[in-house]
Amino acid sequence: MASVSPSPPDRPPTRASETRMFREAAEAPEAIRRQLQANAAVLKLLAARLRDQPPRAVVTLGRGSSDNAATYARYLIETRLGLVTASAPPSVSSVYDAAPDMTGMLCLVMSQSGRSPDLLAAAQAASTAGALVVALVNDADSPLAGLADVTVPLLAGPEISVAATKSFLATLSATAQLAALWLGDAALLAALDALPDHLHAAWAQDWSPAIAPLAEAQDLYVLGRGVGFGIAQEAALKLKETCGLHAEALSSAEVRHGPMALIGAGFPVLAFAQDDETQAGVEAVIEACLAQGAAVIKAGGGDQPGALRLPSAPAHPLVEPILFTQSFYRMACQLAVTRGFDPDRPPHLKKVTETR
Repeated sequence: MASVSPSPPDRPPTRASETRMFREAAEAPEAIRRQLQANAAVLKLLAARLRDQPPRAVVTLGRGSSDNAATYARYLIETRLGLVTASAPPSVSSVYDAAPDMTGMLCLVMSQSGRSPDLLAAAQAASTAGALVVALVNDADSPLAGLADVTVPLLAGPEISVAATKSFLATLSATAQLAALWLGDAALLAALDALPDHLHAAWAQDWSPAIAPLAEAQDLYVLGRGVGFGIAQEAALKLKETCGLHAEALSSAEVRHGPMALIGAGFPVLAFAQDDETQAGVEAVIEACLAQGAAVIKAGGGDQPGALRLPSAPAHPLVEPILFTQSFYRMACQLAVTRGFDPDRPPHLKKVTETR
């Protein structure tokens, strides 16, 4: 699995705290506190509408980090609400000009900018095809907000760093709040009330021990399962984007179906194990990786001899992955600087990706 890392920038920052990515991620707890309060009314109305007129299925639309957030939404909705949920490729509408029938469906469109042309085309096609289009978008004045039936502002505030952080976390919290109100899940609502304080604590967790085994790495796997798989996808994306590190996100259920062949002595594996029905399976795969000599870094779950266990606090299993992400972002900033990169200026990337 040989690869070549991109060259670091000429004058990278010398401390993680100097980066916009670090400062913006640190703002997430208070942004989400404001969001949960401000969106309660619109989400209560939407939840009541969805209970009165249950959708026959749910479709998500997103690119990059937003699509990773959609993975979290898929597992949450399918496991808690029992509705088939799928990520729709925007290219079906924007490139192929196809219009699948979406009569009676809920379409969740997730975006920071709300301006990507292919996402707008797909959202418009979904609306024309009969879907109820709900936009979870950071820019409430964007074209996406204008065409949606319901707009749920992420309220993350300005996010200038190319690497999205607080807007991703805000998408997860907005999705969880909608699901909690839709279900009338008092335990999840209580966990969301405590989420901002828990995010502050997650930001303070010391994940720096993960830096040494990753500082010189070229490749790694990032494992998760269920509601934790979207977080694994997001972590892999950020490691590529900000650290010049080739990272592949895998469901732990897929590792033995081929990917295990690449794991050998010292091969890095970052694993997320939230406290739900998937934990035992994730930890079984961790044991198999350790048996192959992998350098396993683990968040959540119990102690496993040979694995580096990162600190985390117990939380509701739907909230726990959100907290993992916040701790990961701080570590990723530190890792990028250690590897000589500026996480605010990834090579060849810009903020609004105008995919067509």
